[in-house]
Amino acid sequence: MTDSLFRPPAALAMSQEAAAAVLDPESLAALAAVCDLAPLPALDDLTTARAREVLAGVDLLVTGWGCPPLDAEVLAAAPRLRAVVHTAGTVRGHITEACWERGIEVSSAAAANAVPVAEYALAMILLTGKQVLERARALRSTGVRDRLPRIPRTIGNHRRTVGILSASLTGRRVIELLRPHDVGILLHDPYVTDADAAELGVTKVGLRELFARSDTVSVHTPLLPATRGLVSRPLIEAMRPGAVLINTARGAVVDQDALTDAARSGRIRAVLDVTDPEVLPSEHPLWACDNVLITPHLAGSQGNEWRRLAEHAVAETARWASGTGFLHPVRRERLTYSA
Repeated sequence: MTDSLFRPPAALAMSQEAAAAVLDPESLAALAAVCDLAPLPALDDLTTARAREVLAGVDLLVTGWGCPPLDAEVLAAAPRLRAVVHTAGTVRGHITEACWERGIEVSSAAAANAVPVAEYALAMILLTGKQVLERARALRSTGVRDRLPRIPRTIGNHRRTVGILSASLTGRRVIELLRPHDVGILLHDPYVTDADAAELGVTKVGLRELFARSDTVSVHTPLLPATRGLVSRPLIEAMRPGAVLINTARGAVVDQDALTDAARSGRIRAVLDVTDPEVLPSEHPLWACDNVLITPHLAGSQGNEWRRLAEHAVAETARWASGTGFLHPVRRERLTYSA
């Protein structure tokens, strides 16, 4: 984009850590080429004199992790603000009712951030299907490989049944990544029609059936009032012996006490990239379960994957400046059932 085209006055609003991680010098230069970017540092406190001075002149905010809420008071200080480009997933933490009431256009990088989460889920589905972690641990402790007659026929990914809880952006990406593999895919999502399921190439089932029939259940539902504790004790108890629960969504979607009981009994296995709370206390019994892998909320964008988020911000800013409109808009009416 050349300087002859409209370059909207813009500013970064996020924590200093987020700005440094997501927007390296090359990304900042690319962003500055499509908007008139206010000088750094990013705004991490929107009540300061500097913040109010910057806000008074911006048409667009590029936000990220740690952005303060854009409430009525902030918007009063930003009379020209018409658009927000978010460099992460959910916008619930900073986009307020005041933003929607003003008609501010919002874009989110949720689709970009879904890519590494889905890759993590796929990797864990396949690794747990082969019981890689348990068998590696056994090899380390015994120094003996499994003999062929002793390998159970339950091990492996041939015609394994994978249940996807929610056809969110990440859930749909996981379904796409699973297509080349010889697995059956079940889906539960109350907002997906039979026609949608057929197009996705999955079998739509009820919630309990998903847990009862799946060898692996991968949780991708957003945390909403209606989904808190959705993965309940009865659902966990319905899972097959040896089945795997993978959670890359939010810890509070799962009844953690029920999961702990099932894992400690050895009845099911789990891969948890999220817990409630994060991080679990050191004395929590899940840490002692060899059949549970807990990772530090790393499935989302990390390291070089941050460049994808930055590229999203540049592309969306350029589209908005050209009058084309956002490719990945956030709709107010969809927030009742999306992240």
